[in-house]
Amino acid sequence: MRKEKTVDFHIKWAWHAISRMYNTYASRRYDMTMAIGYVLLNIDLEYGTPATKIGPSIGMEPRSLTRTLKALEERGWIRRETDETDKRFVKVFLTDVGKRKREQAREGVISFNTMLRDQIPLDKLVVFFDVIKEINRLVEEENNKLKAENLLNEEL
Repeated sequence: MRKEKTVDFHIKWAWHAISRMYNTYASRRYDMTMAIGYVLLNIDLEYGTPATKIGPSIGMEPRSLTRTLKALEERGWIRRETDETDKRFVKVFLTDVGKRKREQAREGVISFNTMLRDQIPLDKLVVFFDVIKEINRLVEEENNKLKAENLLNEEL
């Protein structure tokens, strides 16, 4: 099968194009990367966010998240605090600079989505969202099957 005829090729191809666009936009205008922008957008403005919740919500590996959080802390965009009720958890909070950077990332996402919505008819976007939700559902089901198989194999 040719790669151009596979669904996953087109999803990955589109995501890499979007990623390059966001990185170019973010680095030239705001001294950040797409990954940094996503991290900032996934930190609760008021209550902070446990560090362990950020990575899974954006698909970032723990090692990459650790490096990113360290860089953001060094820049003064975030601060980390040990949870008062459970000392095992560390919450990440945005500093005032981090809040401004988060708003810049938010504006970039809104701008991109506005451009898409202006260029692609609503009926096509509705179909796209339906299809991508179905793909995600099927992938999740397959992942659950694979996890169950792995557990069975470990028990044997």
